Amino acid sequence: MLKKILIANRGEIAVRVIRTAREMGIATVAVYSELDRNALHVRLADEAYALGGQTAAESYLNTEAILKAIKESGADAVHPGYGFFSENSDFAQAITDMGVAFIGPPPAAIVEMGDKVSSRKAALRGGAPIVPGTTEFVTTAKEITDFGNEFGWPIAIKAAFGGGGRGMKVVQSAADVQEAMDSAQRESKAFFGRDEIYVERYLTWPRHIEVQLVGDKHGNVVWVSTRDCSAQRRHQKLIEEAPAPGLPDGVEEAMGEAAVKAAKAVGYYNAGTVEFIFQDNDFFFLEMNTRLQVEHPVTEVITGIDLVEWQIRVASGEKLPMTQQQVAARRNGHGIEVRINAENPTAGKFLPSPGTITKLTTPDGFGTRFDGGYESGDTVSQYYDNLVGKLIVWGKDRDTAIARTIRALDEMVVEGVHTTIPADLAILRHPDFSAVTHSTKWVEETLDLSGMVSTAGGTATNDEGLVERATTIEVNGKRFDVKMWVPEFASGPVKKANKPTRGSGGSGGSANSGDVAAPMQGTIVKVSVEVGQQVAVGDSVVVLEAMKMENQITAEKAGKVTKVNVKVGDKVGSGDILIVIE
Repeated sequence: MLKKILIANRGEIAVRVIRTAREMGIATVAVYSELDRNALHVRLADEAYALGGQTAAESYLNTEAILKAIKESGADAVHPGYGFFSENSDFAQAITDMGVAFIGPPPAAIVEMGDKVSSRKAALRGGAPIVPGTTEFVTTAKEITDFGNEFGWPIAIKAAFGGGGRGMKVVQSAADVQEAMDSAQRESKAFFGRDEIYVERYLTWPRHIEVQLVGDKHGNVVWVSTRDCSAQRRHQKLIEEAPAPGLPDGVEEAMGEAAVKAAKAVGYYNAGTVEFIFQDNDFFFLEMNTRLQVEHPVTEVITGIDLVEWQIRVASGEKLPMTQQQVAARRNGHGIEVRINAENPTAGKFLPSPGTITKLTTPDGFGTRFDGGYESGDTVSQYYDNLVGKLIVWGKDRDTAIARTIRALDEMVVEGVHTTIPADLAILRHPDFSAVTHSTKWVEETLDLSGMVSTAGGTATNDEGLVERATTIEVNGKRFDVKMWVPEFASGPVKKANKPTRGSGGSGGSANSGDVAAPMQGTIVKVSVEVGQQVAVGDSVVVLEAMKMENQITAEKAGKVTKVNVKVGDKVGSGDILIVIE
């Protein structure tokens, strides 16, 4: 059995691995950037080593610094978590060459399955149908345009070494190809350290269904459960559930068998996930994630299997502790996982919301679990993923699980940053979700969040200059929690100068002003206008990267650009004036 594990990651996944390792009597080593010096995963680990730097590239993607920490700590294993180096075959090989166990698949399997293009070829070898797309990297806008003209628009440009919606751009027409291609490559490079891309046909109303599997070094592979991950925004998941509901008889088993065949085709072992697109009773192989998934706990709650423990045991050379038949017998009830992201869902825009969490109260109760990477007083940085934590709920059936999840979300308190909780509740309460008629496009195309206002701790401003205040009153001995809109002066000073007063998909303008302000802190990655240029309402003026997501900042007024206050690479704060239009 392994003796000491270094977790080459941060946030809730590092905390998750540390907890299981401690239960198994295994020592843990954390690594941290300058911004994470006192993060929760650092506080929980037995040892911690500084990587230096602030951004991911300077810290958690710094190979030399991590390898140095491995040597200095004497760790005999490395768990990569997800994101960062988790699907980087060069990193896995470097670990293996040191004589240190990599708690993941063999480097060769990462190469073939971690690259979404070659994984499609492996799926075909295993007999799984694939979505029409390229089986080689694309390097020019012309290749993408030719594919769209042949197979029809829209199409999806995807990061070949990515996942979780990072580096994925949907393109509606040939005119948008070059900009989407550039953006996909920038996001992919920032998050995964690679910028290769490929192209697929974009299905019209699909469900996203995946299969969790685990293999050992002795040739055994089992699929543990299916998961439905169709509730998404920006191609990133909001809510996942297990097992995938509403599938025709035999489809779940067919998906599981196809996933196992694809894994065996590349000699896969350790945990992995095969993702499928399901539409009109047909399923197509999408990609394989050669790592543990963010949503793995929802599989754990319906099986009682600790997948991280299985990962560690497989990496130690042990055989899988259960057969396929025994795993199937463990599945019980229904699980739902809700990702709590630091995003502002006001008007359905989901703008990143970095900042300090001033209060965090997590729910409890029967069948309720919370996997978090932060506590009250911790800061969610603009430089990393915005996942605060995950609420995982079990119920004896799907209806019970939905009701219990709603109850738990109503209890949860997060102040200091906006979160996706209001949008999560809107999804769970919607009849389309109950009826399983939603798709990966449903949140953005059908769910009406236009009237939603997030308060980030009880205060939000509307277009009339009023602020929403939450308070508790007592009437004739009965307690009431109330919200009301009151004039700003009634709530104390409110910093308004140069701050946007309403959220917009990429709008950063202040009401009744030609000033285009940053809606959140971040880094400028593209400036689309110059002084003297005429712009129309809705035109993109800059692209702002925050929390590894690119956000198009648009003009709210038509006119001529008179000032450009930023350039590519500049760091900006919320409310900073980027562009002036007259």
